[in-house]
Amino acid sequence: MTTKDLLGKKLHDQATRGLKLSGKEQGLLNDWYEAQDRKEIESFKLAKIDDRETEALQKEIDSTLIQIRMTTEHIQAVTRENRLLRQEIAAIRHQLTQKMMIQPA
Repeated sequence: MTTKDLLGKKLHDQATRGLKLSGKEQGLLNDWYEAQDRKEIESFKLAKIDDRETEALQKEIDSTLIQIRMTTEHIQAVTRENRLLRQEIAAIRHQLTQKMMIQPA
């Protein structure tokens, strides 16, 4: 980190806490803000994605959403099947209990 960055951060901290800055300090802070804005704008330019990349990313997102939807539907089907199996098991247990109560020991 450069000396200008350290000074800019210090002045920014003071200004945001409501401390009074001298005219020179305010000028340095404004210069630092402008430099930060330029860095941010440059980083946005570097990070800009072209239309082909955007299209490819959207296709990947769509494909992932389809996979999620299919997995969700599979989980729901298994859950329904498990519920039916639990009901069948409960019915068989009930029948078994009834038979055991009727038969002499």
